[in-house]
Amino acid sequence: MIARRDRYSAIFGSLVVALLLTILPLPAWLAVIWPYWVALVMIYWCLETQGRIGLGMAFVFGLVLDLFTGSLLGLHALSLVIIVYLVTRFRARLRFFPPWQLAVSVLALLMNDRIILLWIISLRGDPLPSLDFWLPPLAGLLAWPWLFLALDRFRGAMRQRRLR
Repeated sequence: MIARRDRYSAIFGSLVVALLLTILPLPAWLAVIWPYWVALVMIYWCLETQGRIGLGMAFVFGLVLDLFTGSLLGLHALSLVIIVYLVTRFRARLRFFPPWQLAVSVLALLMNDRIILLWIISLRGDPLPSLDFWLPPLAGLLAWPWLFLALDRFRGAMRQRRLR
């Protein structure tokens, strides 16, 4: 029972850190290319822990992200639910991809998120964003290998701590 609580606390803690990284005040030039940290961390935990990240958790973290960023309520919730659904649906295939192919798959997931955001923006009747709207998925592609290694090391340390 304690081991299960530790696993959930590691997942929850890393998602909270990703949420804080997302709402971090940044200079304008860096805010344009800042990756979607919550989605990247959710993708990692969906790949590495079978069934621990569900659609409900994605929806709740998406709503919290919507509240913290002041965006349309449900915007990030919808995109995170779709990302988590796609990762859990294709988890068996994604886990056996080589690292470069997994990074390209993460890029595709992040681009899918941008397409969903673009769709919602157009439904609201807002003007279409500029081309720098497409930079965060590319930054996520570059951040993915380092985030994967960091979270893998964190997970290994948590596993070692649990064994003691």
